[in-house]
Amino acid sequence: MVCKMTNIWEKFDREIDIEGLQKDVQEAAENGANFREVPHGEYEVKIEKLELVESKAGDPMVTVWFKVLAGDYKGSMIFMNQVIIKGFQIHLMNEFLRSLDSGYDIEFKSYSQYGQLLMDIHEAIDGQLEYGLKYGEGKKGFNTYEITNVYEVEE
Repeated sequence: MVCKMTNIWEKFDREIDIEGLQKDVQEAAENGANFREVPHGEYEVKIEKLELVESKAGDPMVTVWFKVLAGDYKGSMIFMNQVIIKGFQIHLMNEFLRSLDSGYDIEFKSYSQYGQLLMDIHEAIDGQLEYGLKYGEGKKGFNTYEITNVYEVEE
């Protein structure tokens, strides 16, 4: 049994960037990373992650990680996940992406094209734009995310 478990951990050591992971842990400690749950409200945020991923159910899903930049929840994260297998879901995501003011034309043609578009948008806004985010709750208890302001990052 020990041998089998050792092989699993060695596999992870080979497949995961351990050095990069160690740096991430150090950075989180230095920045006082705070992962407590953020209550609904309005926040100044930057987008840490914007990607097309696979949901636990195996469906295509857009994930967005917002990092709170000021106030009591500074450093905390707000997570947005939107499955995109139906027309209205893609429409909702398109509207959200347009609100980011990235300069890209937002259009769904295929999942591979959409995944690339999300990467391009993130690259365009990363370090350039920050946002006012209204984080709330919708009629059916789902979280809502509305960009209320777009701010250019001053260097």
